[in-house]
Amino acid sequence: MKTRSILLGMTALMSVAASQSAFAQIGSPFIHDPSTIMEDNGKYYTYGTGGGGLYSEDGWTWNSIPEPKSDNAAPAPAGGMMMRAPSLVRPGGGAAPDAIKIGDRYLIAYSSTGGGLGGGHAGRVLTMWNKTLDPQSPDFKWSEPIEVAHSLDDEDCDAIDAGLLMGPDGRLWLTYGTYFGAIRQVELDPKTGKRVEGNKAIDVAIDCEASIMIYRDGWYYLLGTHGTCCDGPNSTYNIVVGRSKNPQGPFIDNVGRTMIEGGGKMVIAADYRRTGAGHFGRFIEEEGVEKMSFHWEADFDMGGRSTLAIRPIIWKDGWPIGGEAFKDGTYAIESVRRGYSLELAVDFVRMQGSMRMWGASATPPENLKDQTLQEVIGTWPTGNIGIRTGDYMFRPHQRWTITAVPEIGGGYLGGAYYKITIEGTNRALAATADAELTAVAEFTGAPEQLWRIDQLTDGTYRIMPKQIPGSNKKYALVSAGDSTPTLAEFDMNSDNSKWNFRDRR
Repeated sequence: MKTRSILLGMTALMSVAASQSAFAQIGSPFIHDPSTIMEDNGKYYTYGTGGGGLYSEDGWTWNSIPEPKSDNAAPAPAGGMMMRAPSLVRPGGGAAPDAIKIGDRYLIAYSSTGGGLGGGHAGRVLTMWNKTLDPQSPDFKWSEPIEVAHSLDDEDCDAIDAGLLMGPDGRLWLTYGTYFGAIRQVELDPKTGKRVEGNKAIDVAIDCEASIMIYRDGWYYLLGTHGTCCDGPNSTYNIVVGRSKNPQGPFIDNVGRTMIEGGGKMVIAADYRRTGAGHFGRFIEEEGVEKMSFHWEADFDMGGRSTLAIRPIIWKDGWPIGGEAFKDGTYAIESVRRGYSLELAVDFVRMQGSMRMWGASATPPENLKDQTLQEVIGTWPTGNIGIRTGDYMFRPHQRWTITAVPEIGGGYLGGAYYKITIEGTNRALAATADAELTAVAEFTGAPEQLWRIDQLTDGTYRIMPKQIPGSNKKYALVSAGDSTPTLAEFDMNSDNSKWNFRDRR
């Protein structure tokens, strides 16, 4: 974060319209430089520049964290110029925090100054502990701040933009720095949050900021934010990455450039009507389901404000890539198992015409028309209809319109619940009490008619009902056989559990 302007006193807006619900968090998701999302007792929390932060009970609707109870005191800010008035919600005001859970405690790293404020580069990175992130809990109390890094006015580094990683060997790493100099790394003691005695900072990257490390499959990844910051709709922020087998680098990109030489492979950049992707955080829900958090410097559909964003993480050839926000539309729902498509279990209605192979025509050929819903719907049962998979023939009983309905179903981390109906009808896909599938005659908004859609780390999708009637089981849509879909436990290692959405028009 190059602090050229600070977002202060953001006021809440009304929830975005349903037509935008597939693209942005709802509520009041206004934040800059969000920390890695943390979960505490079923709620999600993230902290940003200027004190305070956001929380969500479902991962989709975000609002400001409420102030703590008056008897839950927080320590005074740890010196230096404050970015805004201190907040009891998150220590020290300051800038660009990060968070990590270690054991049964949460460690926050934040900067009290830095980022070129007033033309100087002097800054401090501090750490604090808390047993809980819930300010209403009697256990909510921040520990005293501990300085773990600093920079001087004339130093080729800014002690700001902290990022935390606990490696698989139990070592705790902190990276920090901005475009004004190098990205630096120090090692912290995971028991105390202090800097390891005698540890010297090393330079690991240049030409980026808002750095953080993550670990996967034997690789340490260093992610940084490249481009221009804090210029609203003109911000060119984007997130880049390099990797190394050694936690201290060198971090090398996909074409062999080191990040200390300015290298970095693109992870995510601007999207349509959203600019300035910055401040990466990784949240692992379970095997195969990972999300990245970051901010848009300007969300054109949210008044141009800086907003929290959550996208799937796709891993391709060992590199993280920003996944897609699922968009409303009409699709063929295709099983990865065989490539067959989800369809109503109805009689196949033949179209007129026969095989035409030989012979010239005296007149230009007349194109065949698609089979229409009106031509076949009269042959369908009026009640519930079973579901199967079969060869896709772009027929009406295979075309599903998928629409976000957050006003009915709410959401989950990074997404809204959807209704899935046959195109041109209100006939809806639903889960049954015996964990099977049916298409009910009318969509009512019942929990068994609401569907969660997660893009997986390999780019395919998981489809899950919000609830199976009379059950707490978290089942997903699964191909039990080539033509037999059902609901069962999700298995990331099986193509039976994976689906694709194809716009076949």
